[in-house]
Amino acid sequence: MQTNIFHITAQITAAVLTISDKGSCGERVDEGGPAVCELLRGIGAEVLYTEIIPDEKELIKARLIDMSTKVDLVVTTGGTGLSPRDVTPEATLEVIDKEVPGIGETMRAEGMKATRRSMLSRAAAGIRGSALIVNLPGSVKAVRENLSVILDVLPHAIEKIKGATSDCGR
Repeated sequence: MQTNIFHITAQITAAVLTISDKGSCGERVDEGGPAVCELLRGIGAEVLYTEIIPDEKELIKARLIDMSTKVDLVVTTGGTGLSPRDVTPEATLEVIDKEVPGIGETMRAEGMKATRRSMLSRAAAGIRGSALIVNLPGSVKAVRENLSVILDVLPHAIEKIKGATSDCGR
């Protein structure tokens, strides 16, 4: 019997979308997006696109759809809270093919160790085509805390999305 083992050797490509009304019109400096880029580069990811867009659901959906055809990983920062204009999770859930709830659950659970307000995050994650989409909160502190919790599993997740047949328990 022949074993077919599929290894991904290509670097992870990524896009980082900051969702912020104030950031998109220059009223606030984006610190979350650069923090995401820094952390992703730490696992060898190549960030090909960064963009700041307003909290507009249809625009977020359009950018997620577009970016998911160009990269392996799309990370958003912002728009995951309870404010009326926070619509990033809704936009994400409307464009993904499969939800990956464990990512958001893990970020919230770990975040609860630092602040009980973590339970208010509505961050979602899922697969669209062959790309993984992950929502992060908007503050730079929350970006670092949340992304650090899932960073080590992202390469494996992307390998699986791309068709790797190795066992997950290895």
